[in-house]
Amino acid sequence: MLWTLARTYLRPYRSAIALVLVFQLVATLANLYLPGLNADIIDEGIVNGDTGYILRTGGVMLLVTCVQVVCTIVAVYYGARTAMAFGRDLRAAVFGKVETFAAQEVARFGAPTLITRSTNDVQQIQLVAFMVFALLVAAPIMCVGGIIMALRQDVGLSWLIAVVIPVLVVAVGFIIAHMRPYFRQMQGKIDVINRILREQIMGIQVIRAFVKGDYERQRFAVANAEYRDVAIKAGQWMALMFPTVMLVMNASSVAVLWFGGHRVADGTLEVGTLTAYLTYLIQILMSVMMATFMFVLLPRAEVAADRIQEVLATDPSVVSAPDADTAHVTRGRVELQDVTFSYPEAEAPVLSDVDLVAEPGETTAIIGSTGSGKTTLLNLIPRLFDVTGGRVLLDGVDVRDRALPQVWAAMGLVPQRAFLFSGTVASNLRMGKPDATDEELWEALEIAQARDFVEAMTEGLDAPIAQGGTNVSGGQRQRLAIARAVVSRPLVYLFDDSFSALDFATDAALRRALRTVTADAAVIVVAQRVSTIRDADRIVVLDEGRVVGTGTHLDLMETCETYREIVLSQLTEQEAA
Repeated sequence: MLWTLARTYLRPYRSAIALVLVFQLVATLANLYLPGLNADIIDEGIVNGDTGYILRTGGVMLLVTCVQVVCTIVAVYYGARTAMAFGRDLRAAVFGKVETFAAQEVARFGAPTLITRSTNDVQQIQLVAFMVFALLVAAPIMCVGGIIMALRQDVGLSWLIAVVIPVLVVAVGFIIAHMRPYFRQMQGKIDVINRILREQIMGIQVIRAFVKGDYERQRFAVANAEYRDVAIKAGQWMALMFPTVMLVMNASSVAVLWFGGHRVADGTLEVGTLTAYLTYLIQILMSVMMATFMFVLLPRAEVAADRIQEVLATDPSVVSAPDADTAHVTRGRVELQDVTFSYPEAEAPVLSDVDLVAEPGETTAIIGSTGSGKTTLLNLIPRLFDVTGGRVLLDGVDVRDRALPQVWAAMGLVPQRAFLFSGTVASNLRMGKPDATDEELWEALEIAQARDFVEAMTEGLDAPIAQGGTNVSGGQRQRLAIARAVVSRPLVYLFDDSFSALDFATDAALRRALRTVTADAAVIVVAQRVSTIRDADRIVVLDEGRVVGTGTHLDLMETCETYREIVLSQLTEQEAA
């Protein structure tokens, strides 16, 4: 899988990779040339006392060294640029893929693991790419070239190379085979740590309110300890790697000196040649050690590649059909016909045989007990999920037959949990209409009953908003989310219990102001408070995923016992009438 990702995302950088290969080749050849020159200085210069030969050959060595240094710098520079660009493109691909996911795919993976896969996993692959360009490219050239140059110096000691390299390869392979499973476990443990940390940060108020600080610290400590234990086991095998390589390297050096020393004493081998041969052997083993270092990183990168590929290979469940209708929505009439919806692997459907009509210029309210499927029903309209039975029609056309951008452009959604993005008040409001003027923003704030507190902010529309809108209150967050929907002037307004954090006076004032901008739009409201929806043109009552009543407030009070129970749980008989 790692090779597949590299082949796909490194293709645009073939010229840079070729440049790295050329400069690494030159640098490695220069490095291989130096021991031979050093042997000549010893055998021809020092032994014969020829100072001029020593100076001339030393000058050549200095020039070759300069070429090696320059080529290495250039190769590492372009290798680093290519590796960083590779990581950038891979992160962008993962992010872009996650952006296409429907709620079903996001829930299946989970936010913590998606974050880990787009950050830590990409970093692992990016690191391997850099090490390949900086080290691994030179390793095979050094190994093969070293063997050739060593044989040129002396064939009699070549049996040492034939013994040492297989021993080293077998030892390294044995260690890596035991490391790989632990690396996969480590990435999974990082997901768990990210999930717990994310929960603790987002739920800090709940943790403090219920005095669960010690419990959460213990929960994090357990996850941290599990990661530590796996990392230690992987580290224990990793710790064997370099001692094993050094043991083989030092043993082979001793063997060369032992057998070569006897031949020097016999006069069949020169001292310079023995020195050069030893240097070449060290270079060969160093190249194997560089490759070994890569093999330490490779198992973890392969695991990371598998996890990234799993994301990239996941097809979103909600996509536009190839022949989707790209015409703009003109009216905004919403109709649900015999709609059924089940979550994957659920035992029973959340919604069954639901019929609903929302006409432009009218307000349709949805009410029901907790868990009756109100929010799920609302999410089916903008096609955040696809129905498993029946149809959702927008201007008489099934939303599955329309292009998704056209469906979403017609909707103004205010979710149950009002979410604001980090930025400013203006940047959040302009999400629905990037070219909205300041006057349009202030008008939307006026309608959403948010103008007063925004004007009270020092920077006004440029006032900073923290991630998630945590620097404003819940009611202010809801009103800004409503203003964001109003700015875009959609044909269909979807309010998912969007008035729950408002007091009764603000709720009433906001609903009155909304009538001016929703006169020609279809408004669908999910609410728990009866006072919010009692004046709706049409009220749909859900109970355990089924429609048990449709009509006005007064009609339902007489004909729908479920609605009557909900109303009387909040209002007196006199207030309800």
